Amino acid sequence: MTEISQIPPNGADMQHFVRKDKFDPKAVEKLTPEQEKVYLASQWRLMWWKFKKHRLAVVSAVFLIILYASIAISEFLAPYGLVNRHVDFIHAPPQKLHLFHEGKYVGPFVYGMNYKLNMTNLKREYTIDKTKVQKIRFLCRGESYDFWGMTTSNIHLFCAAKNGTLFLHGTDRLGRDVMSRMIYGARISLTIGLIGITISFLLGISIGGIAGYYGGLADMIIQRVIEVLQSIPSVPLWLALAAIMPVTWSPIVVYFGITIILGLIDWTGLARAVRSKLLALREEDYVLAAQLMGARPTRIIMRHLVPGFMSHLIASATITIPTMILGETALSFLGLGLRAPITSWGVLLTEAQNINAVALYPWLLFPVVPVIMVILAFNFLGDGLRDAADPYK
Repeated sequence: MTEISQIPPNGADMQHFVRKDKFDPKAVEKLTPEQEKVYLASQWRLMWWKFKKHRLAVVSAVFLIILYASIAISEFLAPYGLVNRHVDFIHAPPQKLHLFHEGKYVGPFVYGMNYKLNMTNLKREYTIDKTKVQKIRFLCRGESYDFWGMTTSNIHLFCAAKNGTLFLHGTDRLGRDVMSRMIYGARISLTIGLIGITISFLLGISIGGIAGYYGGLADMIIQRVIEVLQSIPSVPLWLALAAIMPVTWSPIVVYFGITIILGLIDWTGLARAVRSKLLALREEDYVLAAQLMGARPTRIIMRHLVPGFMSHLIASATITIPTMILGETALSFLGLGLRAPITSWGVLLTEAQNINAVALYPWLLFPVVPVIMVILAFNFLGDGLRDAADPYK
């Protein structure tokens, strides 16, 4: 590059040099293709690139996408129906999955079980019969089911062998397959978090936006209401709100009632976060410009202020959804939330309330495994989104 100026000695005049050749912007700084790709990338593309570097968050996102996609085809994935009973296999233990029999590869199969009643302690005893090799069938015909009220089918992803059983997670006190009920229960437990977070976000953004944008008396009243709600212990508040719902309500009405309860409880933290952000952003020049142009406060909040911290809202959602799932699980476990015939992971765990049942039939605790996995996945996803929210760090 041509030298533009030189530092003169003390007391000497500054000498100037002018380049007479035509200015070429690209000659000022030659960018490599990789640098040019980064410099010209949009904010969302930079966030996506940084998010991909968080391997655990990417794996969690894929896991959650697959899990949420599976609830649309629960009937196809479950080997048995939701209420199908096997009276000869009540509280049957889980059957182990095998690939080899006597040193030969057979494919996925389970061994059959023999049952007898111990007349001394009246306990059901199951023994493995290795002479009964029950090979698992795939894309097979089994029990009929009504698919989303549109069509009837009997095709399942996998089924038990002919005249065999397939209880990979055991059975409950009525002889129902625990794994099939867990697959059906995911539909309720996962969607209740999405509906609850929608209600919570609408309340949190609206009320927090009013407090942060207007301030003054409105802010003081809203903050006092939030402090009162946050000072009430969660469990007694759940008990009080759940007791309001009449026992004569249908299960689907109770389901929506629980989602509204969870949404009404969890909006306070988000409202305070929105308020603090808006208190800082409302003094920006673009907000003043929107006010001078006659924009309404609702438009300023939703169109100009909220997008300014949308990444923070996305990260908050990934933390709040597992809280909703835990809330539904806790309410159902206490017998105050969803109830049969609706099936959720919390409803399934009600069978594990009796310590004697857990000691004798520990497989009844299997529904807690997907709850833990989903909560961890959402937390890891939230960590990745928080890091990606500021791609310039």
